[in-house]
Amino acid sequence: MTSKREKPAANYPRSDRARPQPPSPSSPGGASFFPEPFLEQFLQHLSLERRLAANTILAYQADLASFLDFLRLNRLSQLAGLAEIEVSHLRAYLASCHAKGISNRSNARRISSLRAFFRFLLAEKLIATDPCAALDLPKPGRPLPKVLTIPEVNRLLAPLASDNPLALRNFAMLHLLYATGMRVSELVNLPLAGVNFMGGYIRVFGKGAKERLIPFGETAREYLRLYTRDARPEILKKRTSDFLFVTGHGTAMTRLRFWQIVRQSARLAEISKKISPHVLRHSFATHLLEHGADLRSVQMMLGHADIATTQIYTHVDSNRLKSAHQKFHPRG
Repeated sequence: MTSKREKPAANYPRSDRARPQPPSPSSPGGASFFPEPFLEQFLQHLSLERRLAANTILAYQADLASFLDFLRLNRLSQLAGLAEIEVSHLRAYLASCHAKGISNRSNARRISSLRAFFRFLLAEKLIATDPCAALDLPKPGRPLPKVLTIPEVNRLLAPLASDNPLALRNFAMLHLLYATGMRVSELVNLPLAGVNFMGGYIRVFGKGAKERLIPFGETAREYLRLYTRDARPEILKKRTSDFLFVTGHGTAMTRLRFWQIVRQSARLAEISKKISPHVLRHSFATHLLEHGADLRSVQMMLGHADIATTQIYTHVDSNRLKSAHQKFHPRG
């Protein structure tokens, strides 16, 4: 019979680099800080109950590891355990992050991770008080996203002069990314069955396994048909795969590899900006709003849970209008 606190094993990501490790038994205080069962329960909670994305869970792991490293380096691991961590320790940790030149935005994320962890421990009655309750988050600010201009997009997606299967695949991926604004992780893991050629839309399962439908235009459909009809079978040869965009091994492409493809394509298109797949996602949203799309529709296509996240693209458009006003108004 399992104990009350035991939970089924979760498929949360495991990473030796990102996963916080307890102090060795020989260190002061032994493994009293962040005991492994508590970490296991917290990560299972993120995966099974909150249904967070794998990369988000890795970020939580990395943030907890950062705080634990601070405690060790400052010889605070002799404290009896989690219950003795106070807000002063958290403030000292935040100050050390500032001293290292870490941005307010990154610090805010780290403190948010710690808040989630301690709230979980409090709810599970593993601690009596939450040390984060009296901690103010640093104001992270929100930099405007980088976007491509319409001429730059046109150069990036200029008609392809090659019938190489891999080149056709890459070109189809670029077209679909800009046509839908999907996340790069959604793009590289998109199943073949997720594309509806007749209806002209894709079915995506984004963060939290939330499903959404995103339409795409005729140009993207043309290149997708060309890729699936001619290039994809040649890449796979006699292999089979459920993924739409495949490698020569029949597997899905990694996010890093597609990032490299985007950078290489930008250089060939003589785009001097340093761009990434996310820049194309930003460009998709910005260009839709510039041409009259309503904010709620853009929110749904991007898969944002909160419309406030989408509103940053209205600031990009306002910034463009302000620049135009300053440039052309006689008293700008």
